[in-house]
Amino acid sequence: MLDSVPACDAGRSRVKPLRNEPPMKQTEPKRLYQSVAAQILALIRQGEFPPGERLPPERELAQQLGVSRPSLREALIALEIGGQVEIRMGSGVYVRDVAGGGSAGGEHAIAALGESPSELMQARIAIEGTVIVLATGKFTAATLDRLRRVVERMRKLAAAGKSPVDADRQFHMLIAETTGNSVLARFVGELFDSRHDPIAAAMRGHAESAQTWSVAVREHEDILKALQAGDPIAAQTAMRAHLKASEERWMAGALKQDVQ
Repeated sequence: MLDSVPACDAGRSRVKPLRNEPPMKQTEPKRLYQSVAAQILALIRQGEFPPGERLPPERELAQQLGVSRPSLREALIALEIGGQVEIRMGSGVYVRDVAGGGSAGGEHAIAALGESPSELMQARIAIEGTVIVLATGKFTAATLDRLRRVVERMRKLAAAGKSPVDADRQFHMLIAETTGNSVLARFVGELFDSRHDPIAAAMRGHAESAQTWSVAVREHEDILKALQAGDPIAAQTAMRAHLKASEERWMAGALKQDVQ
């Protein structure tokens, strides 16, 4: 007679050996402007918008797709970078001949363009609005003088028709570093540097000018005055107003030739 197998051993005998499964691949969530761009690209491929045809005006197209105008603007800039559309100053947005190689990369190319510029600016408003409150009481006369000299450098560069972006970064980093919190300073730097992502850089290319930089310099002067007065609330208000105005300039300038 065969010995009976203990219940616990029998249970173990039914357990399959573990295999070395490959780790699950994490997928990056699709940004809103990428989804909108994919919708437009699908309509182009379906023949809804033939090559050479002008896309509907911004307001009409946003309503047709059920999206906000800022998200639509970002999507069209993404498609311009990808070669699927051409933005003609003063005329509109035209479909390029995607069969002729303009669609190379398709959605994959769109996915590599970076974060939404409007969302980046909203994040900066939230973070730098808090950072400047923490920093206000820690400024010394010497640090304030450094900040004043940075603003003066920005003013001279803008007046000469040159980009003061490096001085702009120095201004925001000096405020962040004054908090004494290296994590916050790193966040501020990383968010600022995201302006060099392909989609943000393209939007800036459409929006920035000597005039917009002149306005931005005045906004930095307002921030400096609030810090010199040692007023954290006024400094926070000035910082948030500046970053919100920057976001609006980017959005307004992105498709200034087609804002109907």
